[in-house]
Amino acid sequence: MCGIVGIVAKTPVNQLLYDGLLVLQHRGQDAAGIVTAEGLTLHMHKGQGLVSDVFRTRNMRSLMGNAGIGHVRYPTAGSASSLAESQPFYVNSPFGIVLAHNGNLTNDKQLKEDMYRTDLRHINTNSDSEALLNVFAHELSRRVKGPQLNAETIFDAIAAVHDRVKGAYAVVAMIAGFGLVAFRDPYGIRPLCLGTHETPEGLEYIVASESVAHDVLGFKFERDIAPGEAVFVTFDGEFYSKQCHANPVLVPCIFEHVYFARPDSVIDGISVHEARLNMGENLADKVTAVIPRLDIDVVIPIPDTSRDSALQLANKLGLPYREGFMKNRYIGRTFIMPGQASRKKSVRQKLNPIAVEFRGKNVLLVDDSIVRGTTSRQIVQMVRDCGATKVYLASAAPPVMYPHVYGIDMPTRAELIATGRTDQQIADEIGVDAIIYQELDALIDACSKASGGAITSFETSCFDGKYITGDITLAYLDELEAKRLSPLSAKASDAAESHLLDMNIGVGEQNLL
Repeated sequence: MCGIVGIVAKTPVNQLLYDGLLVLQHRGQDAAGIVTAEGLTLHMHKGQGLVSDVFRTRNMRSLMGNAGIGHVRYPTAGSASSLAESQPFYVNSPFGIVLAHNGNLTNDKQLKEDMYRTDLRHINTNSDSEALLNVFAHELSRRVKGPQLNAETIFDAIAAVHDRVKGAYAVVAMIAGFGLVAFRDPYGIRPLCLGTHETPEGLEYIVASESVAHDVLGFKFERDIAPGEAVFVTFDGEFYSKQCHANPVLVPCIFEHVYFARPDSVIDGISVHEARLNMGENLADKVTAVIPRLDIDVVIPIPDTSRDSALQLANKLGLPYREGFMKNRYIGRTFIMPGQASRKKSVRQKLNPIAVEFRGKNVLLVDDSIVRGTTSRQIVQMVRDCGATKVYLASAAPPVMYPHVYGIDMPTRAELIATGRTDQQIADEIGVDAIIYQELDALIDACSKASGGAITSFETSCFDGKYITGDITLAYLDELEAKRLSPLSAKASDAAESHLLDMNIGVGEQNLL
């Protein structure tokens, strides 16, 4: 999972891109990069770490131009957490193209082989984003006639990309001397939205992973980019758009609403905040069924992502809602730690209970999701150490039982606490008196209701094992998990876990692997 932004403006965009990446920092804390366009020249700076660490005044001064793209990176298993894989990526032909990508390609292995053997292109890293860039560049070069380029040629190349590429991808790119390109996969798995800003000189355009970037930068949200759609904005501000896939179907990733997106964002017409309130409403019904006598004294969220759900659940059940944990937002990053003991210590440093809210009470903890269960176990132990009489745990999401292959790093099937265990076994493992999971139908209903009924299908593979792209096999999952267990990928996996631990938007179980 990553965050992307692209802007075509009438004045320098370096500060706008920097501010946009800060707003999207929750989507990736491993690395950040910005490329700006000044005439035929592309200026790039990228590095590992937070946006505020990567960009200094001298770097910002070098990023000249009225158009640019930016990226914040989140490391996933199978690729090293390295500067070489920081985005945006660049190729010099045709014209010079830079590209930033949010998502994950599921056929990148085949693409890389095709690039080498058929297209005669070299892929220098393990990143699927570099492969995606080279596919786009190759398809564009096949269609270019001389030094000129128009929107139809770009859209034809993107249609060919859709034919060759499988998986999830939301993309912003720039073509030197021409303009900004953005496109989204035919299922719309990863989000991408379009905004404008009126100036005396004409319209300015922005594309970003979440609408909150538009709000903060003073752009007007126009619409989401449709699945399979591409947009092209010239550096002079001419706007073009076209549907580049024959059979697009909107099936967005539901995990954006469970925990990843900011609550003040609207994605595909769904208010993330409203979706999470609905999750709490539906979860309250499940709690009533599991704990019929409701021997609960207080509802407490595991901050931050579960707050909306916990508040609505408490309201529906007529129970007190309290904040029971303090999050330290100023502690340094955990980076890659040598072992579980260090990880446990870092969890306690970042999340500390307020003892008076737990002492002598039957407590219902509410989290966004439960993945490994290791952090849940530590939090429950903290609560019991504070003197809680009973501890229940409710998850706004169903049991996570399958890997997520579309851009969210998740453990192997063997590491997922819900795989092969009953609810009672999970409760015993975590140390709670009872565990309550949201039903998948109820989760879908919560998000669909927030769309006004406009969206009824979501990408839910980590809950039900149904992969919308149709190309995920047991052999693929085995290979993916084997990569994760390799020494190089283990390093990247630890970096991903540290990233989730450091996120400001959520420190629930999914964010504290």
